[in-house]
Amino acid sequence: MLRAALLDMYNGESNRGIPMLRTMLARYANVLRSDHFDVRAKNEVPDLSYDVYVFSGGPGDPLLNDGPWFDRYFELIESLWQWNRSIAASEGANGRSKKYCIFICHSFQMACWHFGLGEVTERYKMSFGTYPVHKTHWGKEEEFFEGLPDPFYIADFRRYQVVNPNHKRLQAMGAQVLCMEKLRPHVHYERALMAVRFSPEMIGTQFHPEADPNGLLSYFMEPARKQSIVDEHGETRYDRMIRDLANPLKIQRTFDTIIPNFLEHAVEQLSLVPA
Repeated sequence: MLRAALLDMYNGESNRGIPMLRTMLARYANVLRSDHFDVRAKNEVPDLSYDVYVFSGGPGDPLLNDGPWFDRYFELIESLWQWNRSIAASEGANGRSKKYCIFICHSFQMACWHFGLGEVTERYKMSFGTYPVHKTHWGKEEEFFEGLPDPFYIADFRRYQVVNPNHKRLQAMGAQVLCMEKLRPHVHYERALMAVRFSPEMIGTQFHPEADPNGLLSYFMEPARKQSIVDEHGETRYDRMIRDLANPLKIQRTFDTIIPNFLEHAVEQLSLVPA
């Protein structure tokens, strides 16, 4: 039985991300047993005994060192990277299998900072809702994005961002920027990185590919929550988000594509490694 580690970065705050990720992992319960780690609230960080690592989104400053988990978290990312490199560099895996990772939102920002791929900054204004993102050359060839149009729609909730990509570092790592923030010709702010392929085993998205449109529709249509969103972000943005969540060609397509492709690929590749 393969094992998956779900790293919960929500610091005890109520959220939809972890329940949705648990549901997606549960679809593979016949081949993939998953364990939950409450990283920030309980200082729980998994070891290297897992096959698949799902790093969630979460609130707050991604570079705020507010607990003993912080250094251990980055040590885990580096250990996973070095583990995969050591297997790739050897002539044979010697019975070891690679580790497959996906980084989402908050965790994506932390991974990009750790690898030196860009600058992590606070946005001039919080991004909240559904938006199009544009594929790069590499994004058009990314197998996990297969079937998604260009641009495709994403659920995006963030106060921070990764900008100013370090192209020399990307090239040195063999990493690729897969998609960028929507075009905004009316403003002069730099476009954020929205997805990166760190390596054949590691991928990350600034947005939330686990966003289940049906679940979010129910969540955001609760009267108190709706009023809170309208008060902070305006009725126009709220109405657009509700329309996009209800459109099967927008968020639903992204939900059905990226994480299922990641999990399918990981399970398939891991099943090829001799026991």
